[in-house]
Amino acid sequence: MRKQNDQQHEPSAALHLWTYEATLQAIPYLRAVVRSLRDHWLHVQSVRRQMQRLDSRPGRPDRQTLIRRAAAVQELGQADIKLEETFDELKAIDAFCLDPAQGLALIPFSKGDELAWYVFDLFSPQGLEAWRFHGDPLEMRRPLEQNAA
Repeated sequence: MRKQNDQQHEPSAALHLWTYEATLQAIPYLRAVVRSLRDHWLHVQSVRRQMQRLDSRPGRPDRQTLIRRAAAVQELGQADIKLEETFDELKAIDAFCLDPAQGLALIPFSKGDELAWYVFDLFSPQGLEAWRFHGDPLEMRRPLEQNAA
């Protein structure tokens, strides 16, 4: 993942606000992208743990350990690139990952004059389970029935 200081400042563009109907139609695509994002994120975490285990072995590393670590470094680089590409794919449609491990993403929409977010849950049968205002705590989930415009 990109670190804060590594991010380039991009010109701010207007955020595309989704309608409920468009969000429902995009659920299969969102499922595929968020699932891919979760898989890539878990792979990055796995490779990092593998490297930590190799680095934490006592004594000098032998040849096999050095080879395995070099392969893990290369694999981590490739996994980071795939993860970043998937984050960018989500960002291209103005959807944002809230938690890759839990498969949560936020899709912006307008509730009156306020910015609000649909909460997409990869593990929910419906995909959309709730919504929240932008100013709400991240844990806040409002039932979709309250979203009747």
